[in-house]
Amino acid sequence: MNSPIAGFRPDRSWRDAEMLECVQVIPEAPEVATFAFRAPSGAIFDYRPGQFITLELPLPGGVVHRTYTLSSSPSRPLSISVTVKAQKDSIGTRWMLDHLRPGMRIRAIGPAGLFTHLDAPAGKYLFISAGSGVTPMMSMTTFMYDEGPQPDVVFINCARRPSEIVFRQRLEQMASRTPGIDLKFVVEEPDPYRPWTGYMGMLNQLMLGLMAPDYLEREVFCCGPEPFMQAVREALTGLGYDMAHYHQESFQAPVAVAADLPELDDVVPEEGARARVRFALSDVTADCTETDTILAVARGAGLNIASGCTFGVCGTCRIRKTAGEVHMVHNGGISEEDIEAGYILACCSHALGPVEVEV
Repeated sequence: MNSPIAGFRPDRSWRDAEMLECVQVIPEAPEVATFAFRAPSGAIFDYRPGQFITLELPLPGGVVHRTYTLSSSPSRPLSISVTVKAQKDSIGTRWMLDHLRPGMRIRAIGPAGLFTHLDAPAGKYLFISAGSGVTPMMSMTTFMYDEGPQPDVVFINCARRPSEIVFRQRLEQMASRTPGIDLKFVVEEPDPYRPWTGYMGMLNQLMLGLMAPDYLEREVFCCGPEPFMQAVREALTGLGYDMAHYHQESFQAPVAVAADLPELDDVVPEEGARARVRFALSDVTADCTETDTILAVARGAGLNIASGCTFGVCGTCRIRKTAGEVHMVHNGGISEEDIEAGYILACCSHALGPVEVEV
């Protein structure tokens, strides 16, 4: 039986023993490009949305191997694509951006990986990504879009500037054709001379609550740099989210087998664990639990700490910690410089054991 598309063989799936041929190079954002590949034999691509491949890149100093998540969807099996972003210390990705062109062939290993929504079926999803961590989310969202039934996805992507949002036009095209894809973009700052009317700043609990009010009902997938994913985990934990429904993958180190999945060892307050706060200037010590905020402990001890929003936004309750450790999940009300200097926000800080503060 002949293929309805000349040159392609739906009876045969691509295997990594066969070289890939680059067929397109698409600029996406500054220092970001999508590379599309086909199988010269006409084989189709069979993989799971969110998986990755490892490319053998023929650099002048020798072959290097680099792993990239597939930004394409298996619902479109005639080609596959990876979307790469060059960092300051990039070697393989830098070579791809400077030298890989249509017609060139390279070897690939894979596909592999466990980061896919197919292993966590749910009625509602919340995808959270930063930078090139958007690639598996693009693959999974495209797959849902192509399936036919209306999906229910809140898609949050964070970037430094609007011009650095990867796949913005493609995502908006899909979202404009189904209300089941709800896009939310967050940028740190606007582009010069181009007004930005969306969310701005660092992703936090307040934004999550506004973007996805029903976040407790959603299966969460997160991808990006580790500090970003840790901030997301802390925000969700602070909001009471069941982390058994949280899935993550770093774009720096995707995992191929379950045994390689990292254990999330974030320090979080334990229900019922005992703590103690000493208010040094008032010479008052109060026992509490790790789930009590410093502000609540102070009020219970008859002390007054000036406060406003009580949600880590306004910074009114900033005090200095002189000893011990706290768990603090704020929403922009304190700077990194103040944190390094020992300051905390009493309204969103929890004592982990004995703590002393200047109150």
